[in-house]
Amino acid sequence: MSWQCYCFYAGIRQAPYFNRFPGHSRSLSTAVHFYQNRQLDHYAAKEAHRLTLRQLVFFGRQMDEDRLIKSANYVRTELPVRIAHRIRDLQALPYVVVTQEGVARVYELYWSAFEKFRRFPQVTNLSENKTFCEFLESILNEHAPVIPSLSLGLSLASPHLPPDSLDSFMRRMLVSRISRRVLAEHHVALTKSLGKNSLNSHEDPHVGIIYTALNLKVSIDKCVKLLRKRPQNIEDNNGECVPSRGWSEVIVDGHLDTKFAYIREHLEYILFELLKNAMRATGFKHRGSATLPPIYATIVAGENEVGVRISDQGGGLSSASIQSASDLFSFSHTRNATRLDDNRLGALRTASSRGVKATVAEQVGGWQVNETERARGGKDPEREAGIAPHQRIGLGLPMSNIFATYFGGSLELVSLDGWGTDVFLRLPKLGTNLEGIEL
Repeated sequence: MSWQCYCFYAGIRQAPYFNRFPGHSRSLSTAVHFYQNRQLDHYAAKEAHRLTLRQLVFFGRQMDEDRLIKSANYVRTELPVRIAHRIRDLQALPYVVVTQEGVARVYELYWSAFEKFRRFPQVTNLSENKTFCEFLESILNEHAPVIPSLSLGLSLASPHLPPDSLDSFMRRMLVSRISRRVLAEHHVALTKSLGKNSLNSHEDPHVGIIYTALNLKVSIDKCVKLLRKRPQNIEDNNGECVPSRGWSEVIVDGHLDTKFAYIREHLEYILFELLKNAMRATGFKHRGSATLPPIYATIVAGENEVGVRISDQGGGLSSASIQSASDLFSFSHTRNATRLDDNRLGALRTASSRGVKATVAEQVGGWQVNETERARGGKDPEREAGIAPHQRIGLGLPMSNIFATYFGGSLELVSLDGWGTDVFLRLPKLGTNLEGIEL
């Protein structure tokens, strides 16, 4: 039974269910109110106005007060449309899925954000824009639990949904979430740079969150440096930490002077996750060896795209949990059996309580806090509870794939079982591809 059908038959009797969730005491009986459903219909009937990287750069490169106000009102009117489409997706889920742990929380967050956006008044000056930016940042923080909560809920619901339907739903939800963060964070960044000539910065020329001369080698070196600072232990497939001999050297070759325009946070998240997986696999495979084989990162600059191949000798991706390498992108337990592992579900519950923004800084910050606490001799409640210090929640590769394909790129995993893995990342170079939002 769909959400709409359930609401039709049960009316406001659904509300007590939502009130059982801590921190979500507000009744969702408003969700079945005729007027508000009519408002949702109104916004969901509109199409999202998708943008390209080039459009974002061109509009923001000559920023003044008038253009900033236009940007604010575009974001103000566009985001409720994108949220409305996703609310409709949630409402179309079978009731057995909606009642899974985490999914109702996401629905509540989306409905609340939709109401706040559609009621936010038009922005007419810089003072009102400042208030709007504060509002955007508060919404971004409120929605930090969305990714792990959705992953937890849909993992638990996996037995009730066909794999294609589940993965299609998750892709629409995550792509839309990225798109909303891009628009919100880009506008906030434009606001902060008003009156500054950030495009002509010698080190990091950028417009908003888009870096116009992003150096691939510099980004790879940055990720490697951060990853090599981690504690030298590796979590095995059972969640236990085993000692290692350190981390492999990463050799970067190819077109080392490659630069292109892209969202740096997206690129570095992908590189960080791919290198982290390669380092872990290589360290675990060769944990009894005197030395570790190197990992190669090869950069290629094509006419229309840039590519990175990361090659490791970590034994490949062969596992009883998956049938093909691409199954690692799936949220369905049918394709990736680890989705229903107790360790994975427990890690997702912990991540849901904290929130996940899917950034490099977030991960590195978490490591540093843990190590600082341990160095001071303090107690870590997660360690006390038997939770591994670097939990694997299964979101790195799926999110990397979403980031890679958002503006028309691709991410391909090629497993040479018994030897290692080659990962091919391709990203568009010209910035002319529209956002990959599915309506």
